Amino acid sequence: MNTNAHTATSADAYSESSIMGRRSVLGGVAAAGLGSVAFGTPAHATDAQSRSRTKAGRFQGKSVLITGGTSGIGRAAAKAFALEGAHVGFCGRRAELGHQVEREIRDAGGEATYVEADVRVDAQVRGFVDRVASRYGGIDVAFNNAGIGGGKAPHEMSVEEWDDVQATNARGVFLAIKYEIPHMLKVQRGVIICTSSSAAEQARPNSAAYTASKRAVQGMVKAAALAYGPKGIRLNALLPGTTDTPFVRPPGIPDADWAKYKQAWGPLNVDGLERMAEAEEIARAVLGLASDDFPYMTGASIAVDGGSTAGRKMIQPGGM
Repeated sequence: MNTNAHTATSADAYSESSIMGRRSVLGGVAAAGLGSVAFGTPAHATDAQSRSRTKAGRFQGKSVLITGGTSGIGRAAAKAFALEGAHVGFCGRRAELGHQVEREIRDAGGEATYVEADVRVDAQVRGFVDRVASRYGGIDVAFNNAGIGGGKAPHEMSVEEWDDVQATNARGVFLAIKYEIPHMLKVQRGVIICTSSSAAEQARPNSAAYTASKRAVQGMVKAAALAYGPKGIRLNALLPGTTDTPFVRPPGIPDADWAKYKQAWGPLNVDGLERMAEAEEIARAVLGLASDDFPYMTGASIAVDGGSTAGRKMIQPGGM
C-alpha cells in the first residue's frame, strides 16, 4: 500500500479536513468571496520558544513512548517531551521523517529513538514497545497517537478502506495498550493518553469510518481506566480539534494561500477561538495530562478544540 497516502501519524480532527476536498480548498475560498482577505501575522502567533511555556525538566529522566511521532501532533509532542528531559521512543511508517525528527531532537540536546513500525501489525507494535522499554528502563508515559483519515460516505467506501481506518485508529490503539500495560504493571504506575478526535463528538457526512474509530478509542480508554486504575495506571482520551498539520493541509498549497484559507475557515468552523490549533498547542495539552498535575483524572475524554464542539458551526468556505 502507499504509505504516503495513509500515514499513521497525527490524528488531528479529520472530519473537517476530509470535507475540504483537499485540492478544492482554494476554490472554496474564492467562491466565498474571500480571496482578498488580509493574512498578516495572527495575534495568537508567537515563536516556538514562547509557545512552549513549559516547566523545564518536568519529565526529566522519564521514558515516553509515542506512536505516530513522525509528523504533526506526534512530532510536536516528541519534541516537547524531549525538551522537558524525557527519553522519547517513537514510531511511524515513514522512516525518512522518523530519522529526521530523531536528529532534530538529538541536535537540540534531547534523547530520542525512532523505530519504524506499523501500528496495524501486532508483532511490530510489540517489538516497538519492548524496544523502548528496554532502552529506557520501562515506560512512564505512552501517547498513542497514530491515525489516518477516511473521508467517504459509507456506500462509497470499500470494505478494505473501512477496515484500514479501524485497523489503524482503533486496533492500533488496542495493540499499543496491550503491550504497554505489562511494563507499567511491573512498577504499578504509568500514564497513557490516546488520541481520539473532536470528530468523535461532532460527526460529518463523510466521516463515518473515522468517527466510528475515534469513538472506539474513547470506549477503550474508559474500560481500560477502570481495569488498571487500581494498579496505579491512568488512561485518558484527547480530542483535538482541527490542527494545522500535514494531516489537514493539502500538499502543494503556497503558504500565503493556506494562510488565507485558514483565516477564512476559522470563524466559520470554530465558535470559540475562531482558528485552527497549532500542533504545539495540542502537544502542550498532552504534556499537561501526562504530568503529575492531574493525579485524579482517568477515563476522561478531554476536548482541546477551541470550542468547536461547544457550538454548532461546521461549514466550509464556499459551501463545501
